[in-house]
Amino acid sequence: MHDIQNREDISLLVNEFYKKVIPDQLIGHFFTRVVHFTWEDHIPVMISFWDTVLFAQLSYKGNPMVKHVALDQLYPLDPLHFDRWLYLWQETVRHHFAGPKADEAIERAHSIAKIMKAKIAAQHPPNT
Repeated sequence: MHDIQNREDISLLVNEFYKKVIPDQLIGHFFTRVVHFTWEDHIPVMISFWDTVLFAQLSYKGNPMVKHVALDQLYPLDPLHFDRWLYLWQETVRHHFAGPKADEAIERAHSIAKIMKAKIAAQHPPNT
Protein backbone atom coordinates (compact mmCIF):
# COMPACT_ATOMS: atom_id res chain seq x y z
CA MET A 1 0.00 0.00 0.00
CA HIS A 2 1.34 3.43 -0.86
CA ASP A 3 0.79 6.89 0.58
CA ILE A 4 -1.47 9.56 -0.91
CA GLN A 5 0.84 11.12 -3.49
CA ASN A 6 -1.20 13.19 -5.93
CA ARG A 7 -4.60 14.33 -7.17
CA GLU A 8 -5.28 10.91 -8.72
CA ASP A 9 -4.91 9.31 -5.29
CA ILE A 10 -7.23 11.92 -3.82
CA SER A 11 -9.74 11.18 -6.57
CA LEU A 12 -9.68 7.49 -5.68
CA LEU A 13 -10.06 8.29 -1.98
CA VAL A 14 -12.95 10.72 -2.43
CA ASN A 15 -14.82 8.44 -4.85
CA GLU A 16 -14.44 5.41 -2.60
CA PHE A 17 -15.46 7.45 0.45
CA TYR A 18 -18.68 8.65 -1.16
CA LYS A 19 -19.49 5.11 -2.25
CA LYS A 20 -19.70 4.40 1.50
CA VAL A 21 -21.40 7.66 2.49
CA ILE A 22 -24.32 7.63 0.07
CA PRO A 23 -25.85 4.33 1.28
CA ASP A 24 -24.93 4.94 4.94
CA GLN A 25 -27.90 4.69 7.31
CA LEU A 26 -26.83 7.63 9.49
CA ILE A 27 -25.52 10.24 7.06
CA GLY A 28 -26.53 9.08 3.59
CA HIS A 29 -29.84 10.93 3.73
CA PHE A 30 -28.02 14.28 3.61
CA PHE A 31 -27.04 13.38 0.05
CA THR A 32 -30.16 11.51 -1.00
CA ARG A 33 -32.95 13.59 0.58
CA VAL A 34 -31.70 16.81 2.18
CA VAL A 35 -29.65 18.38 -0.62
CA HIS A 36 -29.58 17.98 -4.37
CA PHE A 37 -26.46 15.82 -4.73
CA THR A 38 -25.01 14.80 -8.04
CA TRP A 39 -21.81 12.83 -8.32
CA GLU A 40 -20.72 14.95 -11.29
CA ASP A 41 -21.03 18.23 -9.36
CA HIS A 42 -20.00 17.29 -5.83
CA ILE A 43 -17.11 14.87 -6.28
CA PRO A 44 -14.85 17.23 -8.31
CA VAL A 45 -15.35 19.90 -5.64
CA MET A 46 -14.37 17.46 -2.90
CA ILE A 47 -11.32 16.34 -4.88
CA SER A 48 -10.26 19.98 -5.22
CA PHE A 49 -10.92 20.55 -1.52
CA TRP A 50 -8.67 17.68 -0.43
CA ASP A 51 -6.06 18.55 -3.06
CA THR A 52 -5.91 22.01 -1.51
CA VAL A 53 -5.85 20.66 2.06
CA LEU A 54 -3.18 18.03 1.48
CA PHE A 55 -1.05 19.51 -1.30
CA ALA A 56 -1.76 23.28 -1.08
CA GLN A 57 -2.80 23.31 -4.75
CA LEU A 58 -5.35 26.09 -4.13
CA SER A 59 -7.78 24.50 -6.55
CA TYR A 60 -10.69 24.76 -4.08
CA LYS A 61 -12.44 28.13 -3.97
CA GLY A 62 -15.43 27.45 -1.70
CA ASN A 63 -16.25 27.90 1.96
CA PRO A 64 -17.12 24.58 3.59
CA MET A 65 -18.22 26.22 6.84
CA VAL A 66 -20.90 28.28 5.10
CA LYS A 67 -22.10 25.19 3.23
CA HIS A 68 -22.42 23.16 6.44
CA VAL A 69 -24.17 25.94 8.36
CA ALA A 70 -26.71 26.10 5.51
CA LEU A 71 -27.02 22.30 5.58
CA ASP A 72 -27.63 22.43 9.34
CA GLN A 73 -30.52 24.82 8.70
CA LEU A 74 -32.11 22.29 6.34
CA TYR A 75 -31.55 19.32 8.64
CA PRO A 76 -29.79 19.69 11.99
CA LEU A 77 -26.28 18.28 12.06
CA ASP A 78 -25.61 16.26 15.16
CA PRO A 79 -22.16 15.41 16.56
CA LEU A 80 -22.96 11.79 15.70
CA HIS A 81 -23.17 12.77 12.03
CA PHE A 82 -19.65 14.16 12.18
CA ASP A 83 -18.42 11.09 14.06
CA ARG A 84 -19.83 8.81 11.39
CA TRP A 85 -18.31 10.95 8.62
CA LEU A 86 -14.94 10.70 10.37
CA TYR A 87 -15.27 6.95 10.86
CA LEU A 88 -16.04 6.37 7.18
CA TRP A 89 -13.27 8.75 6.10
CA GLN A 90 -10.67 7.04 8.29
CA GLU A 91 -11.83 3.59 7.22
CA THR A 92 -11.54 4.58 3.54
CA VAL A 93 -8.12 6.19 3.96
CA ARG A 94 -6.75 3.18 5.86
CA HIS A 95 -8.18 0.72 3.34
CA HIS A 96 -6.38 2.37 0.40
CA PHE A 97 -3.34 4.22 1.74
CA ALA A 98 -0.60 4.19 4.37
CA GLY A 99 1.96 6.85 5.18
CA PRO A 100 2.37 10.43 6.37
CA LYS A 101 -0.12 11.98 3.89
CA ALA A 102 -2.71 9.34 4.74
CA ASP A 103 -2.20 10.14 8.43
CA GLU A 104 -2.47 13.84 7.63
CA ALA A 105 -5.74 13.29 5.73
CA ILE A 106 -7.20 11.70 8.85
CA GLU A 107 -5.79 14.34 11.21
CA ARG A 108 -7.03 17.18 9.02
CA ALA A 109 -10.49 15.62 8.80
CA HIS A 110 -10.63 15.47 12.61
CA SER A 111 -9.57 19.13 12.86
CA ILE A 112 -12.13 20.22 10.28
CA ALA A 113 -14.91 18.26 12.00
CA LYS A 114 -13.99 19.70 15.40
CA ILE A 115 -14.21 23.26 14.09
CA MET A 116 -17.45 22.61 12.23
CA LYS A 117 -19.07 20.95 15.24
CA ALA A 118 -18.14 23.91 17.44
CA LYS A 119 -19.34 26.54 14.97
CA ILE A 120 -22.59 24.75 14.26
CA ALA A 121 -23.22 24.18 17.98
CA ALA A 122 -22.71 27.92 18.50
CA GLN A 123 -25.59 28.52 16.07
CA HIS A 124 -27.93 26.68 18.47
CA PRO A 125 -28.38 28.46 21.79
CA PRO A 126 -28.81 26.07 24.70
CA ASN A 127 -32.34 25.54 25.98
CA THR A 128 -32.81 27.32 29.28
